[in-house]
Parts: sequence; structure tokens; C-alpha cells
Amino acid sequence: MKTKYVVGFFSCLLLTAVLLTAGYQLSYRHVMDRQAARAEEEAPTTESIAAEGEAVREEGFYLRELHGYVAVYLSDKTTIYELTEIPLTDLPEEVRQEISAGKYVGTAAELYAFLENYSS
Repeated sequence: MKTKYVVGFFSCLLLTAVLLTAGYQLSYRHVMDRQAARAEEEAPTTESIAAEGEAVREEGFYLRELHGYVAVYLSDKTTIYELTEIPLTDLPEEVRQEISAGKYVGTAAELYAFLENYSS
């Protein structure tokens, strides 16, 4: 008779341990799923641009006038890539007209060569 009680006691103890473990696992998975969902919602959706254009490969640049100075725009013609201190009045007339119309520069090397030539 005593062995029946011992077996019953250990069976209840084992069942309790299994139920506690299963409950812990379910709650842990639930918390992890909520954190993953929250991280996806908070993830930035905008694209960042590194200095010197290292992170983004663009299809070219446009030189345009901004407040009397030469400004470098990305290929979308609205995002400013770099502001320069080159006054538009210091440039030759032909270059000034090209920049007023939006001068296209194909690569970063060409861009920096242009900026180096016309900066003081």
C-alpha cells in the first residue's frame, strides 16, 4: 500500500514539473515573438547615406545652384549630397550656365575632380 502512495506522489511531482516546463517554454516563445514584432515595427525604413558616398552607389550626381553656391545633388535631383563653398559668380560663364541647367557628373571621381578644379 505504501508503494502505491510513493508512486502516486512521484507521478504527481513529475507531471507538475512537466507542466511548469511547458508553461515556461510557451511564455518564453510568446515574449520573444512580441519582441521580434516590436523590433520590426521600430526598424527604420529610410535609407541612410554614408559620408563620401561609400554606402550608396548612385547613378551619378547633378551640380546645381543653391543660394548662389554650387550644390551637389544625388541622381534624384532633390537629395543634397554635398554643399560646397564655390560661389557661382567665380565660375566661367559656360560652366555657370551648365550648373544653372543642372550639370550631370557620372562618377564620384569626376565630381571631386570638378570640385577640386573650381574650389579656391
